[in-house]
This record gives sequence, C-alpha cells and structure tokens, in this order.
Amino acid sequence: MPAARDVSGAARPKRVTLRDVAARAGVSLSTASLVFSGRGPVAASTADRVRAAAEQLSYAGPDPLASSLRQGRAGTVAVVVEGRLGDAFADPFARSVMDGLAGELDAIPAGMLLLARVPGDDARLLGQLAVAACDGVVFPLSGPRTDPAVDLIVGRGIPIVGAGSPVDPRVPQIRVDERGASAAMTRHLTTLGHRNIGHVTMPLTPGAMTSVATAADVADAVYGDARGRALGVLDVAPAARVVQAASLEIAAGMTAARLLLDTAPDARPTAVVAQSDLLAAGVIRAAGELGIRVPEDLSVTGFDGLDLPWLDYDLTTVVQDGRAKGRALGELIARAMAGQSVSSQAFPTQLRVGTTTAVARP
Repeated sequence: MPAARDVSGAARPKRVTLRDVAARAGVSLSTASLVFSGRGPVAASTADRVRAAAEQLSYAGPDPLASSLRQGRAGTVAVVVEGRLGDAFADPFARSVMDGLAGELDAIPAGMLLLARVPGDDARLLGQLAVAACDGVVFPLSGPRTDPAVDLIVGRGIPIVGAGSPVDPRVPQIRVDERGASAAMTRHLTTLGHRNIGHVTMPLTPGAMTSVATAADVADAVYGDARGRALGVLDVAPAARVVQAASLEIAAGMTAARLLLDTAPDARPTAVVAQSDLLAAGVIRAAGELGIRVPEDLSVTGFDGLDLPWLDYDLTTVVQDGRAKGRALGELIARAMAGQSVSSQAFPTQLRVGTTTAVARP
C-alpha cells in the first residue's frame, strides 16, 4: 500500500503506535498498555524501559478515539439548541440552564458537544447527529414538539432527555407545567380586576415575525413551551389579544407590545402577560415610551425569574430555577447513559409577585 500523502504530495510520517513502543522496549503490547493506563502492576524497571522507548519514538500517547471505541463510550454528550449557537448564550435563562447542565456533565466526566438547529434546516442537524461520537443527547431548551432527530438517535441506541421537547414517549423530560403556571399568572391578574388582558408570546414557529396571533396559531404552534404558556392565558382569559414576538430579545418585546399598546386608552389592555422576563422588560420599555405608567396604568408579568438589576422594577413573574433545571437534566442523562431506567420528572415553578402588577383602575 502506498504511503499516505499530505496536500503537497509529500509522504506523511506514520503515526507511532503503542505497538511500536512495545516492540522498541521489548515487552508485550499488554504490558505497554498497563504502563500508560496505570491499571496494573508493572515492575518499575520495565515501566522505565517503556517510557524511554516512548520518548525515543516521540509517542504522543494512546489514540483517544480508539480508546473510546474500545471502551464503548465517547465521553461526550451532544447538546442541541435552536437557532444560532450564540442564542444559547445571549439569553440569560438559557445560560443558566447550560451552566447547570455543564456542571453535571463535568462530574461524570463528559464533554459537551454543542449542535445548533438552523430554523427550517433539519437536514443539517440530522447529518451532524448521524456521525457525532456521543454517549447521550440533551435537548435543554425550547424546541419543536415533534422532531425527526428522535428516530435517528433512538436508532443509534443513544439515550435522549429533554426539557419539555421533543414530545415523544421515548424522550424522558424535565417538565415544567407551562400551561398551568401561565394560567396561575393570568388568574393573579383577573383577581386584581383586570379583564382586558394582552399576551406577548415567544416565537410560535421557526422564523416567526412579530404579528397578531389567532387561537388557531396558538393551537398549531411548533414550539411546545410557547404553545403551553399561551394556552394557559387563554384558559383564564379567552378574549385576550395575543401578539407573537419575533425573538426572545427585549427589542422584540417592545415591537410586540406596541401592537397592543399603541392605541386609544379605552381600547388597550390594562395588563400584559409576557412569556419571558426579557419580553416583559420590552413591554415595560414600550409602555414608558408611550407614556403609560407601570403598574398604575398597565400591569406587566414575565416568566423565568431572572435577576434583572437594570430594570427599575421588581418584576412579577413565574420563577423557574435555570441552573437547577440544567442540573436535573444532567443527572437524568447521566443515569440514562449508565443504563438505568429513567422517566420524566416534574420541575417546580413559583409565582412571585413584584412591583409591576397592581389593582386595575376603575
């Protein structure tokens, strides 16, 4: 067989293997392997001879890929996020989830392989998952309710866990009662006397534009958490006007809020339920630009329980501990990778009343 060559046509030097080291040291391959693994008794003089041979041959150590294949594990967990990879770090709640997950993976120990699904391009993600060397797959954030990736991952025999999506009996979840938590928040507002309620949702579908959403749009939403939170609002306030934001950014919340607030005072809502704290901050900023006082003229609520020290309010919100959620996902995938039977778990939330809600004005 001809020698392998690099792009210039020159022959590439052959990789030195452990077998070469063993031959140079005059020991068996198994003895040389024990020296490098440290897992068995080897005479000090023999070990010194093996290390000297390795130094003479510039042996870099065992091939990590070959080692992982022999052990039947890659030492890596694939973590799938929606949109650009940067989005997973721009959103403070997403960062907290990823931080908690990373801490648990460190303890296994396992590395984190980040994979991103570009909206409308499942093929790219499927191609990556088809060849990724990983021991488990985690869907830690918002994602589509149905996902062709599940069949592929299950077909490879790799454990999967999610945080509410994909919705599939083969995917154990760390699950928040999105609908129930959102309904509880809406009931808080109706208890304060609010009857004209607006709702700003996260994107309901990939590539969403800021727009008024109908009940049918909510029912057909691709993203399960956005759908659940919107249904919770409509369960309590079926006449609520729903506007879909194009993203989770504060600016998107401001744009969506203007569709609800930039109208005659007697027509605009007296309260707005936002599906995230950042969207709620956008609603508050839009209200300020329109001369609408919070909470005197408008009550605003969020979801997540973020620390927003730059916001001049203590936001009324649904609190979910992102780091604890990430840790729970890490613990679940660790047990699944260890061959243990795992099942979905409920993750708690708590309604926290702040200074952005008040009794509706008569």
